[in-house]
Amino acid sequence: MIFPEKLQILRKSKGLTQEELAEKVSVSRQAIAKWENGQSYPDISNLIGISEFFKVTIDHLVKDNEPCMTSIIAQAHCDSEEVIDFLIRAKRKTYAAKGVECNSSRPNSHDLRYEEGIFLYLDTYLGGECFSGEEAVWKNTNPIYAMNYSGRVTSSNFSSDFLKAALFAVPKEKPFRGPAFYQENDYIYNCKVCGGFRWFQGYEEIYYKDLQVYECYFHGGIVR
Repeated sequence: MIFPEKLQILRKSKGLTQEELAEKVSVSRQAIAKWENGQSYPDISNLIGISEFFKVTIDHLVKDNEPCMTSIIAQAHCDSEEVIDFLIRAKRKTYAAKGVECNSSRPNSHDLRYEEGIFLYLDTYLGGECFSGEEAVWKNTNPIYAMNYSGRVTSSNFSSDFLKAALFAVPKEKPFRGPAFYQENDYIYNCKVCGGFRWFQGYEEIYYKDLQVYECYFHGGIVR
């Protein structure tokens, strides 16, 4: 496997666009496009930046070692798929499903817990109308995923039942909060996300008719 193919696979394994990768390694989007198309080749300083960002050696990038590369990407994809499937089930068993809270892990915190085999999910947050919290997943007691969020209710027309219904519809392709668009009667939920499962940030909001009644920022990714 040659460098252009490796770069493209590595980029997509992190759920990045060419523009997002360009920002990470401090080059232009056009440079990334040319490297992936084989029209040009990065100099040594850029190779170092790429190797540090993806945590692979320069030797790995420039040598044709397809079996190794395929194994690395396949394993990452497999692991992510397994975690995503569990995360979605956990979300649909806890807050979104009006699940019962467990014992508080911090003073006055709201905690929801879900376990399945070797996986553990914990959602803990502080506050109510103005809130901040974290969702996290452990595998064999090792933390592997976390997402922090902070939001607020901006109008008395807010409906927590509608928010929970939107979050219950969490999509597999972006399993962070709710879908890009969800509507029930006069309530509309919107969610925008940049990045992929390994590193992302986003914003969600709810409108009642033409009035914003809720907003929340979130970010997170894989923990190593």
